[in-house]
Amino acid sequence: MLRSVLLCLALLLAPASAGAKQITDLAGRTVTVPDKVERIIIGEGRYIPALAILDRDDPVGRVVGMMGDYENVDPASYARYRERFPGIAGIARIGRTAKESFSLERAIALRPQVAIFGIGGHGPDTRSGEVIRALEATGTVILFIDFRSDPLANTPRSMEVLGQALGREREAAEFNAVWRAALAQVTERLAQAKPAPVGVFVESRVGLDSSCCETMTRGMIGRFVTAAGGVNIAEAMVPGEAGTVSLEWLIANPPQVYIGTAIGDLASAGSRPWLALGAGVPAGVAQESLKRSMARAGIAELQAIRDGRAHAVWHHFYNSPFNVAAVQAFAKWLHPALFADLDPEGLLRELHARFQPFPLDGVYWSSLP
Repeated sequence: MLRSVLLCLALLLAPASAGAKQITDLAGRTVTVPDKVERIIIGEGRYIPALAILDRDDPVGRVVGMMGDYENVDPASYARYRERFPGIAGIARIGRTAKESFSLERAIALRPQVAIFGIGGHGPDTRSGEVIRALEATGTVILFIDFRSDPLANTPRSMEVLGQALGREREAAEFNAVWRAALAQVTERLAQAKPAPVGVFVESRVGLDSSCCETMTRGMIGRFVTAAGGVNIAEAMVPGEAGTVSLEWLIANPPQVYIGTAIGDLASAGSRPWLALGAGVPAGVAQESLKRSMARAGIAELQAIRDGRAHAVWHHFYNSPFNVAAVQAFAKWLHPALFADLDPEGLLRELHARFQPFPLDGVYWSSLP
């Protein structure tokens, strides 16, 4: 019954389209997009910075609906956008932080021309068949992008898709040129020097609970390890994008380099056991949170921690077009002599200065002294 009601509502609210263009998205689907897109919904609020790359003056102006993940999982970054673009707070929320919370009825009522979803992630994705069918019945075009599952292959392609859809091809090409050159600084030097790979363990969302250890392997930040000339040691135990290993396994299979991901910010520093990084976090606060985290039982005994080869990285790089800056940071950590001249912080500052509505504020990675 609900499905029938939604279908009727979809047909009644179907938007009219004048001119159109064909775009092939990250799921390999070729769809027809209106020439002038003015109403979009986004399957993750954290796509706002990607939209800002294309339109720094008004990145939220076309967004009529978004999931509520941004303000919940990265409140410091969201606050910067809210301060600069107060209208972001008035955008209709079509869900919270998980795809199960997505409101199809609310999304349809917003009459979007285009829905931007990830091929996997927190919002509707390629497996959300009912959502896809109902929205397409309204005439809403669904475009799938990806900064998460295979980020280093799909980030430039995703920006191209967004640029085509929003009529911002030039801005997308400008960003992609900088992004590709930054990645090549790492990959081309590794291909020429052929250094011995370094064993790395990535602990994801450090401090979220008392157990050890959540990790990322064949997706998300796990991909950064390979690109930076490392071997992700947890791939031997975790077959998918992410999973967990025991502390006992980690102690028995110690990495040469440890990297933890930070879900905390300045507001949570000192009151939560999370690593603190990101918007507004000073370097001293970040390093203190890393020192405290590395003192945990078992973790403190790892040779990488005793040798000072322990680092923290902003967790949200796993789903961000600015991921290439983290890859450069990884490369310096894994092969410090080979990449002594690399300046990942300078790169991140440049990306913000050129492609975001405000300059970089805060630190996005940290290392033990």
